[in-house]
Amino acid sequence: MNKTPILEIKELKASIETNQILKSLNLVVNRGEIHAIMGPNGSGKSTFSKVLAGHPAYQVLGGEILFKGTNILDLDPEERAHLGLFLAFQYPIEIPGVSNEDFLRLAYNAKQKANNQPEVDPLEFLMIINQKLELVDMSPAFLSRNVNEGFSGGEKKRNEILQMILLDSELSILDETDSGLDIDALKIISNGINTFMNETKAIILITHYQRLLDYIKPDFVHVMQNGKIIKTGNADLAKELELKGYEWLK
Repeated sequence: MNKTPILEIKELKASIETNQILKSLNLVVNRGEIHAIMGPNGSGKSTFSKVLAGHPAYQVLGGEILFKGTNILDLDPEERAHLGLFLAFQYPIEIPGVSNEDFLRLAYNAKQKANNQPEVDPLEFLMIINQKLELVDMSPAFLSRNVNEGFSGGEKKRNEILQMILLDSELSILDETDSGLDIDALKIISNGINTFMNETKAIILITHYQRLLDYIKPDFVHVMQNGKIIKTGNADLAKELELKGYEWLK
């Protein structure tokens, strides 16, 4: 079966202020694949996710990011999101005064509008979102609360996965979605991600810990160091890293 690339990164170089962090990074992700990116602190993992999403603090110095065959480097974050790119934050922010329901409906309708689809009214939206809530084991009571305000770490992460499922993103980058989660929350989030995943989508998991990969099986594990991918393997590579650390790769 021919694989279809959804993401092709070629010789990507990026910096923040005057500090170059990504140094000729190359990666191909096909539809239907889950890729895990691991590496020590400061290796460039989170920078990579933010550059993919179009964070304005980072400057791209060279290379290409092809998403569904289109170079997206000139697109702003909103345009990238409408194309089907999603980034789940490591530290989701609180938005006082904005209910979760309004926030999610606005995000959903913005994508509908960008894709020339009809926007939905609040009642229609409730029917849509209630089905999705079940996938991440969230109560409808979450909808009336302000975005992430007073949420536990696990609730914030579930809210991120809920957004991913709602927007039906084709490529999702999950930046340390497992950090700070107890085992029950980790199982719930993993279950939501596994249910969402299919052969038309792709997921990039950025993680420090192998335990997430016990619940979400990656097709490939990449090791980042000093701003580039230095080793690629299967799920066994993550187990090896857990045992040996990163020093042996140098």
